[in-house]
Amino acid sequence: MPVGEVPATSGAGGMVLGGGAAAVGADDAVVMQLATGEGQDTVITINCPDQAGLGCDLCRAILEFGLRITRGDVSTDGHWCFVVFWVVPRSPSIKVRWANLKSRLMSMCPSSYAMPFCPEITEPGPSQFYLLKLFSADRKGLLHDVTHILSELELIIHRVKVSTTPDDRVIDLFFITDGMELLHTKERQEETYSMLIATLGPSVSCEILLAEGFQQGFSSLPPTISEELFRLELADSNSCSKSLCAEMKKMQKATINFDNSLRPAHTLLQINCADQKGLLYDIFRTMKDCSIQVRYGRFLSDKKGFREVDLFIKQADGKKLIDHEKQDALSSRLMSEMLHPLRVMIVNRGPDTELLVANPVELSGRGRPRVFYDATFALKALGICIFSAEIGRQLASERQWEVYRFLLDDSKEFPLANSLVNRNRVVDRVRRTLLGCFN
Repeated sequence: MPVGEVPATSGAGGMVLGGGAAAVGADDAVVMQLATGEGQDTVITINCPDQAGLGCDLCRAILEFGLRITRGDVSTDGHWCFVVFWVVPRSPSIKVRWANLKSRLMSMCPSSYAMPFCPEITEPGPSQFYLLKLFSADRKGLLHDVTHILSELELIIHRVKVSTTPDDRVIDLFFITDGMELLHTKERQEETYSMLIATLGPSVSCEILLAEGFQQGFSSLPPTISEELFRLELADSNSCSKSLCAEMKKMQKATINFDNSLRPAHTLLQINCADQKGLLYDIFRTMKDCSIQVRYGRFLSDKKGFREVDLFIKQADGKKLIDHEKQDALSSRLMSEMLHPLRVMIVNRGPDTELLVANPVELSGRGRPRVFYDATFALKALGICIFSAEIGRQLASERQWEVYRFLLDDSKEFPLANSLVNRNRVVDRVRRTLLGCFN
C-alpha cells in the first residue's frame, strides 16, 4: 500500500473499520487467532472505543507477557479504534497464558461510555498493593527464579528489598500488584505459594499481606554517578562487546521524517530504525507523554533486524504538526528514547560492586515491564550472586526514572572488584538482554 493512503484497516476476522462506532459486544473487543505451527504468528485483533494512550497501554501489556510484535496496523477516528498485532514469543522458554493476555487486553478496552468526549467518566482506581515475604536458603539464580515465577503468575513487581543474612539465608520483600486482580482470594494466594515451593523447594516459606499506604521508594545516588547514569551520550565503545556496539551503530542510523503533503488532516511521521525489545512501546509511550494522537499506523520488521514505522498523527488540539520547532522537539525525544531506552552501569559502593539499571517512567507513573526480570536473568546466566537488590525512583533530566540497584557478590569464579574486563562483561550482558539480544 502506498504510504500516502490511509487504510480502512482489516484484521484477521475480516472486519473492516472505516470510521464510526460499530456495535461490538464485549466478547468481540479482543479476538485472537493462535499460531498453528512453529514460525507462525498469533494474530490479535482489538476493536473497541478509543482513548488517549491506548496504543501505549496495549504495547506495554504485550511486552509484559514476553511477546514481540512483528507487524501491526492501527486505525482510529478518535472515538473508535481497530488494531491488529502479529506477535510471537521472544523465546521458546516463554509460556504465554493467552487467555490471561486476552483478559488483560479486554480490561484495557474502554467501555462504550468511557469515550474521550465524556469527561465525567473517571478512570478505575489504582490496583491494590501486596507484600510478598519470602525466606529461603541462598543460591545462585534464586532472585531470577522467584522473579520468573511472579512473571508467569502476572504478579507485577513495583519495589523489592532483598538481603542476605550471615548464615546464607535470603529475606526477599516484594511489593507487588496482581494483573488478574485476584490476589485477595485464598485460591490465588495458594497458587502463588505452591508455584514458589515447587520451584524453590520445601525449605521456602512465604507470606502475602496487604501493603496499605504503599509508596514507591526513592533512590539517592551520588551526584557524579547520577550525572553519568542519566547523560545523553552512548556508552564508550571500549566498555561494550563488538556485537552490542554493532547494535548501537545500527540504532544510530535511525531516521525520523515528517511529511505534511500527503494528507489534508494528518502529519505523516516515518521512522526507520533497528529493531529492539520494546521499541513500539517506547514510540507509543513517547506519543502518549507528548500528547500526540496516532490516527493511523503501520509497522513492519524485516529479516535484517530493521523496523519501519509509519504513523499519521495529530496534535492534542486536532491540528497537524507543522511547526518545525515542535517537529524537532518530538524527533529529538523519539531519537533519545530509541537510542537510550535503558541505562546500565557498574559503580563502587564502598568496598562492594553495584549494578545500576535505569529506565524512564511514563507520565502516568508506570515503569517499564520486565526490566527486573531481564536484569536478574542476565546475572544468573553469568553465574553472579546478588547480595541485595532495591527498586526506587529518582528525578533527573527533568523526568522521573525507575532505578534498579543490585549489590553483586564478588566471587573467586567471577571477580569484579579489580577486573575491568569482568565488570564490562556484566554491563554488556545486561544491556544486551534488556535490548533483546538474549532472552
